[in-house]
Amino acid sequence: MYESYWQLQSQPFAAGSNAKLYYPAETHQGTLLKLRYTIENRRGAALLVGPSGSGKTLLVRLLAEQLAEEYRPLVHIVFPQMPAAQLLAYLADELGAVAGERGASPCDASLDTSVRRIQRCLAENANKGKHAVVAIDEAHLLDGSRAFEALRLLLNFETEGVPALTLLLVGQTALVPMLARMPHMEERLAVKCLLRPLLVEETMAYVQHRLATVGSDRTIFEPAAIETLHQLARGIPRQINRLCDLALLIGFAEEQRSIGPEQIEAVSRELVTVGSD
Repeated sequence: MYESYWQLQSQPFAAGSNAKLYYPAETHQGTLLKLRYTIENRRGAALLVGPSGSGKTLLVRLLAEQLAEEYRPLVHIVFPQMPAAQLLAYLADELGAVAGERGASPCDASLDTSVRRIQRCLAENANKGKHAVVAIDEAHLLDGSRAFEALRLLLNFETEGVPALTLLLVGQTALVPMLARMPHMEERLAVKCLLRPLLVEETMAYVQHRLATVGSDRTIFEPAAIETLHQLARGIPRQINRLCDLALLIGFAEEQRSIGPEQIEAVSRELVTVGSD
């Protein structure tokens, strides 16, 4: 709606994880490097945590694009909140494992059946020189210690002493104390990554990067607006996107030549007001 007014090719702050708009902040680049190290050295597991909206899911998608074909299959589970037996049955299907009992659905499959399916699949995959990757997004929603224990047992599948898969546990910071209560799982983590919020300088670079990516060659957000934006969004990319997107819309509606702190504050107040009703 506002793209032509601001002379943009597309919306720079649209919702969703668009890899084309990725800004390589230090915290995100460092995390990508650690995760690639874990997978390419065929370690068993890694942890990625961060506040909601900090870019965890986007990093998993970027990781999938950057990894060589030998690190396949790559399974990204985005809704893990299911019983352990159902979770492993679903995972077996996503890995491409040969079906178990004829006519059995993921809801009916036993834990033993799914484990055997996964074990055979991973062994065949490793014999082809490949290494599987399983990313469990929103891992803080896993259904109790039984689900964690089932996933941990998968790390025991090895070929010539090397894990047959790398498990990535991705979730909000509540995942850290959960794992602390499960030392057998926690000790299998080769690396732990924490995504921190963007600094004010990074927020400015983030906004300018996304605008430049869609064709902007001028300053749309005033420096004072960026400072206000950073304060209100607390450096969280998703919140930055929400505020910037609506500020561009309001600026278009009011025929503003640039976005100042007043527009950012007005948009923030509107979001808070609507959210509290």
